[in-house]
Amino acid sequence: MSNVASVLKEEFARVARKEIRREIATLKKASAAYRSEIAALKRRVQETERLLRRGNTRAQSSAAAGDAGSAAQGTRFSAKSMASQRRRLGLSAAECGLLVGASAQSIYNWEEGKARPRAQHLPAIFALRALGRREANKIVELRKAA
Repeated sequence: MSNVASVLKEEFARVARKEIRREIATLKKASAAYRSEIAALKRRVQETERLLRRGNTRAQSSAAAGDAGSAAQGTRFSAKSMASQRRRLGLSAAECGLLVGASAQSIYNWEEGKARPRAQHLPAIFALRALGRREANKIVELRKAA
């Protein structure tokens, strides 16, 4: 009699494992589908945020270009670029301020990233990129004399 009971017990365990395996397989498929859907949604959110950031910078630069008039479209202000342009031209912050039409403290704040230049200063800042050292020094001397 114990042999029949053990065989019956083994059969119940086998059937239970089979049922559990079938249930788990459907859960695994659903879980994998959810994970791939979540990953796709994360990619969409990242892409949307990237487009929003790009759209905001374009909106800001186009607004600055509209206000300033001569700022080239698509140009952006960068604190590092401002500092490197000043070093390239060999200018002090006060001299750079004379070129741009701002104070030396404003130049320092822009370079440190503590402040951003107003739209009226952007065309002059972008014009620094096209100046050479001699031209910049001539303009500074003329403005110091005036």
